[in-house]
Amino acid sequence: MRQTMMRIWGVIWRGLLGALIALLLIPAVVPPFLDRIYYRGPATGHFDGRHFFNPEGEQGTGGAQNRTPWEMAWRTSVMKEPSPWPKHVRTERGYPAAAGLACPLKPDHVRENWARCVDRVDPKRMFVTWIGHSTVLVQAGGINILTDPIYAERSGPWGLFGPKRVRDPGIALDDLPHIDLILVSHNHWDHMDLPTLKRLWARDRPLIITGLGNDTILKSAGVPSIAEDWGGKVKVRPGITVTIERAHHWSSRWWKDKDRALWSGFAVTLPGGNLYYAGDTGPGDGSWVSTAVKDGPYRLALIPIGAFQPHEPMSGNHINPVEAVTAFQKLGAAYALGVHWGTFKLSSEGLYDPPNLLHATMDHRGIARGRFRAIEVGKNWEIPPLR
Repeated sequence: MRQTMMRIWGVIWRGLLGALIALLLIPAVVPPFLDRIYYRGPATGHFDGRHFFNPEGEQGTGGAQNRTPWEMAWRTSVMKEPSPWPKHVRTERGYPAAAGLACPLKPDHVRENWARCVDRVDPKRMFVTWIGHSTVLVQAGGINILTDPIYAERSGPWGLFGPKRVRDPGIALDDLPHIDLILVSHNHWDHMDLPTLKRLWARDRPLIITGLGNDTILKSAGVPSIAEDWGGKVKVRPGITVTIERAHHWSSRWWKDKDRALWSGFAVTLPGGNLYYAGDTGPGDGSWVSTAVKDGPYRLALIPIGAFQPHEPMSGNHINPVEAVTAFQKLGAAYALGVHWGTFKLSSEGLYDPPNLLHATMDHRGIARGRFRAIEVGKNWEIPPLR
């Protein structure tokens, strides 16, 4: 009996010792396998042959990119916000804008009939619906455009890690109209949600446009896309062209693969007035705005306003609402929608701090609030035509 117990304890101790050794080896063994080469090409003013970088030489300003995953996790766990986030924000589900008055307010009849009704709006009209975070449905120019679609419950690997969604998507994925064009700004988990992209590709076969290197990640999930460098143009159809715009950010999915793929914004020429989507961006030296202006005039700009506190780790990666208003003014856009807030807790400001600061800044600068809005998810906003 005693010998049997000794053998059992021996097996347990060897198992524990093996687990301890494996745990100690993880930092040395795992990281090389988490690095990836997503893009190969000649060196440029923002690519050194291995990694992309911001041309002005600033890369994160000591921010999130320069911290280890463990330090980031610790900082997130001890964040103290002036207004703690609730676990869930009750929202009313919305629906795409209807093509005509014959459409009901809600799809309470056959789904196929509703889909035909909302599939396309008048090409000269523009409707925008905030679905949550940086996911926006824009119906304009006779096509339906979706930016950085994420329907995941968590923004992180395998749907098990990362911040949990507090706002349900403003439009259920099955209630989306046929999507013609998807813009993917970069490969962070809260912007490139592969399960969502796979569902949309299987359903609608949309044209997906992104920056260099991101196409490799999408292809690995069975999702084809077109990848271009900053300044590259993709013709969608006559009268509609997407230009890949510069942004000030960084990229990574597995930490060791930092800056292996490009981050970007987008300008979309549309018959009734152009669309601009900034993606994720810090202020940098502001040259990203000056570059984007050339592809206007913009009827609507989608500009991030959230994830800006604490200032030191966030300032090189995300603009705050004050900087967002400055970008809006420099762009000369007729209207703007604030995105990248109130969905996943990525920073320490309160849930409604981004729209509150946005409105205060608009008031201070004498800009009508109706021009730059932070609307609730699921609400349709028809953008007036350019004058």
